[in-house]
Amino acid sequence: MAPSKKDVPVKTMALSALAELVGGRLLGDGTTLIGGAAILRDAVAGDVTLVDKPRLLKQLVNCRASAVVVPRGIQVECRPTVEVDDVHAAFARIVAHFRPPRCTTGAGVSPDAQVSSTARLGTDVVVHPGATISDDVTIGSGSVIHAGARLMAGCRVGCDVTVFPNAVLYEGTVVGDRVVIHAGAVIGAYGFGYETVAGQHKRSAQLGNVEIGDDVEIGACTTVDRGTYGPTRIGDGTKIDNLVMIAHNCSIGRHNLICSQVGIAGSCTTGDYVVMAGQVGLRDHIDVGHRAVLGAKAGVMNNIPDGAVFVGIPATPEREQRLKQAAWAKLPEMRKEFLSLQKRLAELVAKLDEAGQCKVA
Repeated sequence: MAPSKKDVPVKTMALSALAELVGGRLLGDGTTLIGGAAILRDAVAGDVTLVDKPRLLKQLVNCRASAVVVPRGIQVECRPTVEVDDVHAAFARIVAHFRPPRCTTGAGVSPDAQVSSTARLGTDVVVHPGATISDDVTIGSGSVIHAGARLMAGCRVGCDVTVFPNAVLYEGTVVGDRVVIHAGAVIGAYGFGYETVAGQHKRSAQLGNVEIGDDVEIGACTTVDRGTYGPTRIGDGTKIDNLVMIAHNCSIGRHNLICSQVGIAGSCTTGDYVVMAGQVGLRDHIDVGHRAVLGAKAGVMNNIPDGAVFVGIPATPEREQRLKQAAWAKLPEMRKEFLSLQKRLAELVAKLDEAGQCKVA
């Protein structure tokens, strides 16, 4: 059974010292002792919590936290406060103070790792037990390869890269500096491309690779397929969530945000600073412009221009989709009105028919 919060030794500090730690402005009793940090929902007496938006102030009424961190300009009267410029950066520092990250990097190359004699490792590289580094792999200085990760032949990994357990980099994968690849990700698997020959599906060429830029993060169990002849590319600074599928020959721009369960079919391209919300789907050969935003579950069938916001299935401009949804909401009422009009029309026709028969008579 995991230890409860009460079972964990608590090292308290005065709120005034905490304010100094984050460079904040203290309002209220600086002698208040703080022994932990938690969000509004979970905070108890002795914790410091955070409020990052004025609308959340009402939740403080039922919160047991002893103090609160807020952005400058937000006033709190019910308990001591620390005002800061960046509430999330400050609170992250406080959390790290009370719950410092565990050091799991180890030192050097484990004797229980399999490292090819032709691999070239930079200084301060850490390779954990059970990792496999194949022939002609290059790993830059300061990188960490966790247990069970596998770097296949010819991979080139930059400096300060972290590859978490059981991630797989297929042959020839290129990874830039300061990249994070989370557990279970598969980079460079064969693309889903086939030709039907004599009634059988024959796999198309898989001669390309995957090239990942600097400062990219790739989530757990995400897959990025290799190109057919050239590379599938992920641009600098792009952040990819868990369970994302990026198919062969795609070219993803710089600083994209791609949320969970997005599926991007082959040969798609995106510009810079594109946002794709959860479960967005792109058909093949789609071009998405710079700074475009695709709402959750958007089914993209056509190219998206720069700066556009598209939602829905099939994806259409946001304003158009809102009008469609408003119309859909009115359908039951419109159906009743239609049936009523249909009934009245039938009655009028019957009266006209009856009047016509009377005149003939």
